Amino acid sequence: MNRLFHTQTTSIRSQLHPALPGMFFAVITLLFGFGVGIIFGLNEDLIKDKLRSSAVEVKESVYLGDPSAMQPILDKSWTYMKRAHLHAGGLGATSIGLILLVCHLGTLPVVSRSISLALGLGSLGYSVFWLWAGFRAPVLGSTGAAKESLKWLAMPTSGAVVVATAAVAVLLLVIIFRRPQAITNQEAKQGGDDETEEAV
Repeated sequence: MNRLFHTQTTSIRSQLHPALPGMFFAVITLLFGFGVGIIFGLNEDLIKDKLRSSAVEVKESVYLGDPSAMQPILDKSWTYMKRAHLHAGGLGATSIGLILLVCHLGTLPVVSRSISLALGLGSLGYSVFWLWAGFRAPVLGSTGAAKESLKWLAMPTSGAVVVATAAVAVLLLVIIFRRPQAITNQEAKQGGDDETEEAV
């Protein structure tokens, strides 16, 4: 398990450096959420009109000329848009917090870099998935079909966030159950070395 952590104390700046690429994508996720929220706040009708016009274009071929069949899809599409905003804010902030935690744990650069990239890219990709699905649903005539068409994006990005979060939990358990003993052994060894020097 010691292969996961630094054997010597390092500065937080040096520990944070390998995680900066993932941190960058986590911050971009926050900005994405802020941007979506600003657009919704400034001109919500513009987005809804765009969704409706997309549905009208395929009214005959997809909805068989039935306007009432369009409204449930449009309502769900708007819900997906809001999910994109909420996911971006929640996942972006959570990712930044977890990345900082991993850096404070003193993990090796390859560990912190891998976890940070999985969190940052996963958060951004999953947030984009919901926005994209919201735009695709009216054209396909089904929210289920929209999500299915973007499974290639949703599955790996959401999986990356879950796996990375689980990895952080494992690292915490390792430190809780193994780190104290390792520190005690190191202190005991240091004490023995000091006694030997005094005897000489």
